Amino acid sequence: MTDSVQSIDHGYGYAASAEQRNKVLRNTYWLLALSLIPTVLGAWLGVATGITRSMGGGLGLIVFLGGAFGFMYAIQKTKNSAAGVPVLLGFTFFMGLMLSRMIAMVLGFKNGPDLIMTAFGGTAGVFFVMASLSSVIKRDLSGMGKWLFVGAIAIMIGGIINVFVGSTAGMMAISVAAIGVFSAYMLYDLKQIVDGGETNYISATLALYLDIINVFQSLLALLGIMGGERD
Repeated sequence: MTDSVQSIDHGYGYAASAEQRNKVLRNTYWLLALSLIPTVLGAWLGVATGITRSMGGGLGLIVFLGGAFGFMYAIQKTKNSAAGVPVLLGFTFFMGLMLSRMIAMVLGFKNGPDLIMTAFGGTAGVFFVMASLSSVIKRDLSGMGKWLFVGAIAIMIGGIINVFVGSTAGMMAISVAAIGVFSAYMLYDLKQIVDGGETNYISATLALYLDIINVFQSLLALLGIMGGERD
């Protein structure tokens, strides 16, 4: 099952000063790094307890979509208050828990740990490239938003259909598309911060976290399908 929808409101204004932009970017990077801790804890708990093992097909889809959209709605409502950060970290724990089913499947391969580290390294590489590009590209990329959103919706619909179809080829196609769309979304979201279009670091962190988790999940799915070695 892939992927959570990049449903952040991108109706930006561009009035932030350079100092404000740097502060939002700095706080976003710190919170993004912090958000990975609950994600890892959630994934570890899910693998260790097998709590998500039975959540296949429709049940897993309902739990995932209900939890993800519920958390994203709560984050948008609390992003300007002290509750925003704990709610965001709760969401990242939930996402780690939901990711644990795929991680457990990949760990079933002889080279599972290597595949996970490769997916992590690949995701970090994509983020580094997009962060570098966002700081040097001068062009306004705000027009990309609507096309990327359409792409994300198409990927989500394709992922939901494939939960019931169970096509390996479909999973590969969806994963490749997701890597492309959410890598571009990463550049788009970073550029909004750099240009001063996003002034709330909690919203910015949520947007980038969704980009990162989707790229990682899709890379892991591809590596598991193409490179998983059975004992």
